[in-house]
Amino acid sequence: MRGYGLSKSRPKVLNKRSRYQDMIQENMATMGIYLDVDFYRNSYADLAHMSDEHLHDHFMKHGAQEGRLGTRMSLREHFLNEVRSNRSILEIGPFCNPQVTGGNVRYFDVLDSQQLVARAEQIGYPIKAVPQIHYTSPVGDLSVVPDRFAAAISCHCIEHQPDLIHHLQQVANILDDGGRYYVIVPDKRYCFDHFIPESTIADFLDAHFSQRRTHSLASVIEHRALTVHNDCVRHWQGDHGTPLQSSEIVNRVRVAIEEYKQADGGYVDVHAWQFTPDGFQRDIQALYELGYSPLRPSKVHATSRNRNEFTAILSR
Repeated sequence: MRGYGLSKSRPKVLNKRSRYQDMIQENMATMGIYLDVDFYRNSYADLAHMSDEHLHDHFMKHGAQEGRLGTRMSLREHFLNEVRSNRSILEIGPFCNPQVTGGNVRYFDVLDSQQLVARAEQIGYPIKAVPQIHYTSPVGDLSVVPDRFAAAISCHCIEHQPDLIHHLQQVANILDDGGRYYVIVPDKRYCFDHFIPESTIADFLDAHFSQRRTHSLASVIEHRALTVHNDCVRHWQGDHGTPLQSSEIVNRVRVAIEEYKQADGGYVDVHAWQFTPDGFQRDIQALYELGYSPLRPSKVHATSRNRNEFTAILSR
């Protein structure tokens, strides 16, 4: 019979598994994309026979690139369930589509509620979900927020910050000790940023030392002239669009330069940064170790197939 007859050998397997899980937890911040090995094993029949070590190796070499789910938290809908469990939450930049609602939620945006309604109507977005904005700064300055929160969340917002480091520092200032910053971030490989190079730690530090508060001409040109289609399913299939002809690029660049000049030092809303989950984890961890960010990446989740975003949790 099985069961009690295995009592002499079974503890060795459990101990080995326990040591491996302990190692995963202790090194989570530095070993890369988060993987829930039990979830991964149970989600895919072809992986059911693998050990924890082999599952981790498979996910890092194959699974993440295939868009397999390494954790439920890769999906926005499950990720938001954890965000909602916090006792107090600040959502940054909800516009007309807040990700979390409830009596424990406050909202920060660059426009107040009436201005957001007007903006949504202007561009044809629905207005009924525009929330009451509790804190407003036209330049996105979080120092106007006098309160502290257990959690903050932003959705497709962090890539718009002209100075990423300054943004992370400001978010940390409104979080309680042990607080978490939940972010939903576009993966440049599967959105209109596909052909724009991934941002690096050198880019983040350069913007910070320059005290950049509005976007550079380079960012405006990239966003207006070098982007492609935004169909994530097509990107996952390897269809990234037809490369632009030189004449098309010239025309787009000319328009971008004119827009930048017309702004006359004002804010132009474009992507400042292009991320992938691996690069995001690596560089935010490096900024934390260098002392430029009070927030460390406690969990960064891989992008799921046929989606164009990944999720991450940064801890104070």
